[in-house]
Amino acid sequence: MTRPDKMRLPGTVAEVKASPPGPRIGAFFDLDGTLVAGFTGVILTQEQFLSRQMGIGEFISMIQAGLNHQLGRSEFEDLIGAASKAMRGRSISDLDEMGERLFRQKIEAKVYPEMRDLVRAHMERGHTVCLSSSALTIQVEPVARHLGITNMLTNRFEVDDDGIVTGKIIEPILWGPGKANAVQQFAAENDIDLGASYFYADGDEDVALMYLVGNPRPTNPEGKMAAVARQRGWPITRFTSRGGTGLTSTVRTLAGVGSMLPIAAGAVGWGLLTRNRRRGVNFFTGTFGPTLLAASGVKLNVVGRENLTAQRPAVFIFNHRNNFDPVITSALVRDNFTGVGKKELESDPVVGTLGKLMDGVFIDRDDVKSAVEELAKVEELARKGLSVVIAPEGTRTDTTEVGPFKKGPFRIAMAAGIPIVPVVIRNAEVIGARNASLMNPGTVDVAVFPPISVADWTVEDLPERIAGIRQLYLDTLKDWPHESLPDIGKYLKPAKKSPAKKAPAKKMAAKKIAKKAPAKKATGTQARRTPRGRQ
Repeated sequence: MTRPDKMRLPGTVAEVKASPPGPRIGAFFDLDGTLVAGFTGVILTQEQFLSRQMGIGEFISMIQAGLNHQLGRSEFEDLIGAASKAMRGRSISDLDEMGERLFRQKIEAKVYPEMRDLVRAHMERGHTVCLSSSALTIQVEPVARHLGITNMLTNRFEVDDDGIVTGKIIEPILWGPGKANAVQQFAAENDIDLGASYFYADGDEDVALMYLVGNPRPTNPEGKMAAVARQRGWPITRFTSRGGTGLTSTVRTLAGVGSMLPIAAGAVGWGLLTRNRRRGVNFFTGTFGPTLLAASGVKLNVVGRENLTAQRPAVFIFNHRNNFDPVITSALVRDNFTGVGKKELESDPVVGTLGKLMDGVFIDRDDVKSAVEELAKVEELARKGLSVVIAPEGTRTDTTEVGPFKKGPFRIAMAAGIPIVPVVIRNAEVIGARNASLMNPGTVDVAVFPPISVADWTVEDLPERIAGIRQLYLDTLKDWPHESLPDIGKYLKPAKKSPAKKAPAKKMAAKKIAKKAPAKKATGTQARRTPRGRQ
């Protein structure tokens, strides 16, 4: 039976990875509803109104223009024209700054991780990737930069010689046929074979463009696009990871969090009954994490589960992408562990309470002396038999990257004489964005590698050792092990042997011989003539 990861289904990363390479193949991506859940224009309008850059009259006009367009009573040109007029008189540099700020604050979390992976897959094949959207530059450019896309086809403000927005849009306006024409022109200028190219979009206005490419990929389509796709047999791809946390997901997550109190009560009772506080803590940690994930509809697909208990205690390190990575890792480790987090979390009513219950340690990253003292406490707990759950990146990073590893987790392992267990989490972003507080249902892939001994590690070779472990994460995320774990020997670089230390040993041996030589009575002239410089 063919593994799901090996099935080259249309609209999947596997399909793209198996496609012909080279820049003559184009990959065109729409923005709203395709790369990003929802509509960035709504966020832009809200910002304009809330920041008092748009009056109540202009705000009502924008809403009316949007409704009229949705109902088919006006053209897109009227809608984008109203948006441009609302920004008349503002400098383009200020608008660009606003667009970047809104992206970081509100839009980045709406980027579909699945589409991010598709973009990256096309780039790795050397395809010409282009973000083609009818949105404005201030909406498009931040997303393009975030995804590493350098080619953009988008609507642009008209500005005067002083960089002030005039209230008009540079024509031709990219919408429907205009957008299709722009793509065709771009393809001709860049020697792109549209017959071998891909187009990802959701809107009715892009149906015509779907006919132009050899690989139409309707993404989250509605209305006419969905109907035409079904009629033409185009493969439809739908993503729900960034569709907004609905009522069901909210209720499920809250139910999971709400289970903390009865589970905590049970843990206290068990601890008192057994007269063992740690047993009570273990009851809580072994029950709450799995319960929270199950209640939220989150499933874990784990490769190498046996390595979770292969050797205890250990330092379990995980790549940190969102607020739920620690929950996932703790749910897997289950018992006899403590955690390490940043100082700011200590004041959180939930995380702070859990941390204190588990003998957790909160590190003040701005106070080096205090951080060292707290890590010393963790080392002592590890020596007493507790495992440690910690993110070596020290903070949440972009969903596609693995940040630099800090030395702290590895120093803890070396000081306590316990192994490192790498826990690689591939796609926690499907259940929640970087700063999300509520989970979406989904399946998260986890790879748990065998314990790595640090017995022969030294302070001198620590950077090299850490670099090897980090590379393991990068390679695992790039080529995921679905059935069995790869050999990790190549990542465990031996300590560097210094040849300089051997040389003196030889010299010392020679000197010892030299010292003994004069004690013997020389029987020949050759012995007496041996120059000291050769010794």
